[in-house]
Amino acid sequence: MNMTQKKTDKFEILRLLAVAGARGEDLNQISQTALNEAASYVGLTAAALYLWDKEYKITVTVIHSQTEESKKRLVELEKDLFENLRRDKNLVSAYLSFGGDKPCHSFTLPLQQGGNIFGAVIGLQEGAKTIVSEDLFLEALSALLALNYTARGQGGDNILSQELIDKERLSAILETAVTVNHEVNNPLTAILGNVQLLLLKRDDLDEELKNKLKIIEESAMKIKDVTQRLMRMTSVRTVDYSNGTKMVDISDKEDTEDNTK
Repeated sequence: MNMTQKKTDKFEILRLLAVAGARGEDLNQISQTALNEAASYVGLTAAALYLWDKEYKITVTVIHSQTEESKKRLVELEKDLFENLRRDKNLVSAYLSFGGDKPCHSFTLPLQQGGNIFGAVIGLQEGAKTIVSEDLFLEALSALLALNYTARGQGGDNILSQELIDKERLSAILETAVTVNHEVNNPLTAILGNVQLLLLKRDDLDEELKNKLKIIEESAMKIKDVTQRLMRMTSVRTVDYSNGTKMVDISDKEDTEDNTK
């Protein structure tokens, strides 16, 4: 993405951002250049792009700043204000002005696909000039950056979609487990009860029959254990079965790993 003019106008910034995205150029480099050029055009002392996961944990950060001081101030605004407002008050966008010894203006605009917000562009401007005069340009910039990331499969929507898929898979397995418990455990209980009653009368049974009854009892208990494990599942794990086929892993591997941490 090559923006060599000393003072690129806003339409050229947006055009080159769109072209760079269409060419499949590196997303972080596209973002860095776009922030640099937008900061120069609007007069920002610092600008940043953040991507986060569903827990609002930052996964990607791209920052432009004129000085370490302005960078620090911008990062503090994100951490102390914008991040908390997004998480606690569902903040989407804002334009703010601050007074004091060093008055400044700041903004946060979302990176989103549909109703899913997976990141933000924020900026800091020191002095009397107001950012609001360029709000349409900044909003277009954020929209193009969001389009680049979602088109390349790096937007938060993919995270949420995968989460939804996992939830649906788990829900289907749990529904099956309920059916299995209802349809299998009822006759299984009858089998176990009768086998155990017979084993109580072991004095009347020959050794071969006792051993066969014990095998039936052990097998029935294993079936009961499988249905209980299905009901306890909290996430879907699969293992290879045969010929490329996979099966649901109902082992206690996850519980064992948790206990050893």
